[in-house]
Amino acid sequence: MPLPLPELARLAEAAADRARAEILPRFRAVAVERKDDGSPVTEADRAAERAIRALLRVGTPDYAILGEEYGAEGAAGPRSWVVDPIDGTIAFSRGIPLFGTLIALVEEGEPVLGLIDLPALGERLVGWRGGGVRRNGVAVRVSSQSDLRRALVSHGDLFCFDRAGERAAFERMAREIPLLRGYTDAFGHAQVIAGAVDAMLDLDLNPWDMAATRILVAEAGGACRVTPIRNGKAGLLFGSPALVEQLAGFLGAG
Repeated sequence: MPLPLPELARLAEAAADRARAEILPRFRAVAVERKDDGSPVTEADRAAERAIRALLRVGTPDYAILGEEYGAEGAAGPRSWVVDPIDGTIAFSRGIPLFGTLIALVEEGEPVLGLIDLPALGERLVGWRGGGVRRNGVAVRVSSQSDLRRALVSHGDLFCFDRAGERAAFERMAREIPLLRGYTDAFGHAQVIAGAVDAMLDLDLNPWDMAATRILVAEAGGACRVTPIRNGKAGLLFGSPALVEQLAGFLGAG
């Protein structure tokens, strides 16, 4: 019998605790390197992922693991973990406390459990299929805002819109949404899930950037659309169902 999701959520939280213990002592005290693709990485990223993997391997030895820093391990099966030890390494490397750890459990290709941990802020969102979402133990819901003129909408980096072929969508958002802000990465995702930000469009994402958010948004009562794959990456449009429906019309015009 598969382990129940609440038990697996406790395991994911324990793994996030291990990651915090590796990340926080290195915050503002670690050198930045560059990967082959030009993106930043630090020893904190690697140490945190090693700590997460070690605990998940012990707790769920039959599950595969896919992580940003060390790739895939384990035999393919119905359940697998997807891990991003530091989502927002640019922020982390510049001493900005708006970075997070992402852990998700995927079953038959669909996320069923998600965790977003914001170590420097002391906040953690956890949820699973049928279980809702809690931030530090308190239930949260997405926004019910329906008016784009009054909505607080967030977005990822402009170069990601360019890579996704969606510069026109960004420009339309800038023209038509008065409260448009660039709360990026895991921090932005967490704010949407908790209802502080009404919706977000985040493009040019890898699987480990998206999996936790997809299940958490759904369990928090929101809508989440995966944009078409381009250059091997996809994106997410998520938040208030009414706003997601409206923002979907911004895509694909470029």
